[in-house]
Amino acid sequence: MRTLGNIIWLVCGGWLLWLTWMFFGVLWCITIVGIPIGMQCFKLASVSLWPFNKQVDLGGGAPSFIINVVWIVLTGWVLALEHLILGAIFCITIVGIPFGLQHFKLAKLSLMPFGAQVSRI
Repeated sequence: MRTLGNIIWLVCGGWLLWLTWMFFGVLWCITIVGIPIGMQCFKLASVSLWPFNKQVDLGGGAPSFIINVVWIVLTGWVLALEHLILGAIFCITIVGIPFGLQHFKLAKLSLMPFGAQVSRI
């Protein structure tokens, strides 16, 4: 079922979300200081491409919190807003609820990506 969900996700716009994460990753990698943040964007792009077999656990300490605050102000709010809007649209129908829940998971991850642990289910 997860494989089918991932295939439908990819066809119905998952590739576009992957492009958004990759775009912000490239923007962050333009500066030397932003390379670690850009690399995190590239890692999370794969989560946005195949979200159905992934579990996200938020965590981290003070350094993660500081980087997350900078991230939210500069980039995170755009990605979170994108996922929240798409999640609300998908949750309108019963068939779209699993996809909407994945968008909400990714919205939470796009607000606080540093210190988060992504694992396979």
